[in-house]
Order: sequence, then structure tokens, then C-alpha cells
Amino acid sequence: MIKELLLVGCGGFLGACGRFLVGKVCALLCHSAFPLGTFAVNIAGCLLIGVFMGLSERSRALTAEENLMLVTGLCGGFTTFSTFANDMWGLADRGNWCVLALYLGGSVALGVLMVCLGRALVRYI
Repeated sequence: MIKELLLVGCGGFLGACGRFLVGKVCALLCHSAFPLGTFAVNIAGCLLIGVFMGLSERSRALTAEENLMLVTGLCGGFTTFSTFANDMWGLADRGNWCVLALYLGGSVALGVLMVCLGRALVRYI
């Protein structure tokens, strides 16, 4: 159990650091009401989890330990749908209904599409 916790914790640390850096870079590059940092992290995270899950399912290309570190840890620390929900609340609170609709629709549609793409990349490569 300790080994598994450490694997998840190490992956989570890397994911959280990556999420922080992507957020900072997006904030420097884009100054708008659209929460680009969280959007970019969620879409990239969906692609990553699609790739990792595809690798895990394809001839067990990932060990159980690698799966814990990459899927549970890295992706769990990197993607932040709690931040997504908070961004949605903030947009609604400020009355940015068009941005809210674009953010919600884009996050869900592109997220599902990126999971499919990640799995397809593993399946056909």
C-alpha cells in the first residue's frame, strides 16, 4: 500500500506542477475572460489519459504500477475538473453566459474527442 501511495503521489506531484506551469504560460499568453489554462489542461489531460489507458489495455503495455503513477497520479494531478467547475461558477456569477457555454461545450466535446484520439493513436500505431 505504501508503494502504491508513493507512486500516485509522485505522479500527482508531476501532474500538479505541469498543471501549474501550463496555467501560468496560458495566463501570460492570453488575457481574456475565457479560462484558457484550465481548458488547455483538461483537453491535454484527456488526451494523456486516453493514451495511457489505451497503452494499459493494449497487450498490457503498462504495468499496474505505471498505470497508478500515470493515470491516477499524473493525470489526476494534472486535470482539474474541480477548477473547471469553479471557473463555470465564476463565469455564471459574472454573467458571461456566452463564454460559459463555449467553455462547457468545448471542454466536454473536445475532452471526449481527445480520449478517443488518444486511444486510437495507441490502437493504430
